Amino acid sequence: METFTKLFGSLLVFIYHCFDRIVINGYLSGLSRPEQVVHFVREVLGIPVVSKEVLSQRTNDYQRWVEAFARNHKIAIEWAGKGVRKEDYVLPALGRMVKKNAYGVYFIFKSMEQGRTFRISVPKYPTQDPNYRILAHQTIRFTHYYFYIRDEVLGPVVMRVASFFPFHATYWLNGHSFMEQELNRKQIGFRKNDNAFLGTDDVAALQAAADRLSPQIIRKQLDYWTLILGPKFSKKERGQMSLSRFYAIAQIEYCRNFIFKRHFPIHKIFERSCVTRGEAAWSPYRRISSPARLRQSSGLWRLTANRISEIFGVRLNKRLNGKLATVIDQIEHGHHVFRAYWKHAFLKQYEKFSRFLRNELCSNNLRDFGLKKGLDHLDAVRQRFQTITDRFADFQAQCLNVHVDFPLLQRLALPITIGSVRYPGIKIHDTRIIRLLEVLLHNGSTVGGWTTKQIHEAVLTTFQIAPKTYGLNQLRYDLRKLKGHGLLERDGRRYAYRLSAKGVDVALLFLFFHKRLCGPLANSRFHHKPHPANRPNSKLETAYHKADKAIENIINLLQAA
Repeated sequence: METFTKLFGSLLVFIYHCFDRIVINGYLSGLSRPEQVVHFVREVLGIPVVSKEVLSQRTNDYQRWVEAFARNHKIAIEWAGKGVRKEDYVLPALGRMVKKNAYGVYFIFKSMEQGRTFRISVPKYPTQDPNYRILAHQTIRFTHYYFYIRDEVLGPVVMRVASFFPFHATYWLNGHSFMEQELNRKQIGFRKNDNAFLGTDDVAALQAAADRLSPQIIRKQLDYWTLILGPKFSKKERGQMSLSRFYAIAQIEYCRNFIFKRHFPIHKIFERSCVTRGEAAWSPYRRISSPARLRQSSGLWRLTANRISEIFGVRLNKRLNGKLATVIDQIEHGHHVFRAYWKHAFLKQYEKFSRFLRNELCSNNLRDFGLKKGLDHLDAVRQRFQTITDRFADFQAQCLNVHVDFPLLQRLALPITIGSVRYPGIKIHDTRIIRLLEVLLHNGSTVGGWTTKQIHEAVLTTFQIAPKTYGLNQLRYDLRKLKGHGLLERDGRRYAYRLSAKGVDVALLFLFFHKRLCGPLANSRFHHKPHPANRPNSKLETAYHKADKAIENIINLLQAA
């Protein structure tokens, strides 16, 4: 993380990390097993026979209660339509709750889904107990209720309750919503879009709000809404057996967010990280994406199987279960999502809102990390996921902190248009431009710059050129090109010119490339290579021989890759 901040610190506005999407399962631990259901019906309810009618009565009572609750509180209750995204459908209702600054249930969906319940059957052969019944788990389709809640502490929460025994519940919440409520409570200004903070008056307070999300806060709010909206049990039933819920994390996402000043760095990160190299070494653990995705071979920050395991902090062995792959999904044009899969988890990086870059770790099974799924272990999950996202950011920074191609010469060679004026491109092999840059670089330090006539005389004298070979109009044309590309500047209103700061760098690069780099190295490669044993005692010649050897090594590596 320190390496990433050091590399991109000047381009960043702020950084924060927090939990994003959290999915929690709520189990009635006292009614999860068949023997517990038998005890509840026989000993608590006092009914000798555990029958389908007894359990169906509980289902019917709860379904009637939900209908009455929606009717009494004037809450819309509808069947979920096929292909309808529930979160988008209920947004208008949530907006009305926010506008009224109200909290509570604002919408209820009914949905036919697969769920776990009990099957009751009569023994095939007679038993000593005539009331004996066989109970077993089964998965069937039945009605589930989705309660959309605006909570005062957690923000928007979705609670799904199964209408069949044992009334399994699932909860969806988001760490960003909790942070929003915390900042509003402390009256700290911020700018938030969807599940991303794009600006804040106090970055430290934003991070502190993220760190305050604890198991105790979540459990308190879930217990409250489960008591209000869940199936009803009498005081006697609660007194005779434990009917509290055990909360287990089913899916959890932890994100590290980078807010940049401009979009350009994010674009370059993906551009440099996803370079395709056809000569890359093949890895048996690397899965290349389908044709609908971007095919990569040695890009993706070279995340091989061993590197992925290092980031996740485990040792790689042959008994690994689950995925181990890297892919890039082209979700939208120009918006790519990088994914590194490991077992039942994946680490992804994507861009949002132009200047927002997110590294997000998602787990569908905390046992992959040696963690327990109980809600009480949320802090351990936070610490472990922080470490993994830190490793990923550091590894990415190391891979980006290398020499890469900058298409300066290609850009200069292209014509540009400023307003209604079109300026031709500048070619690196243009002898006239090279001569002009050399004259301006060595002789153009005169205070106030050089006039066109003085530059023309200097070029003719330096290179012993006849005036007919390089006329004054040709010089004006070349100066116009240099000025259009920002390499030349005028001295106020005078028609006197000198190289700009960018022009000095480009002139040095052009001349160094032609006279000191490309020329001698090309001669060694294609014409005659001097023997290193008999080279003169010159630092420059020694450097040339080292460069020849380095080029040879690079070519050999590329051929072997």
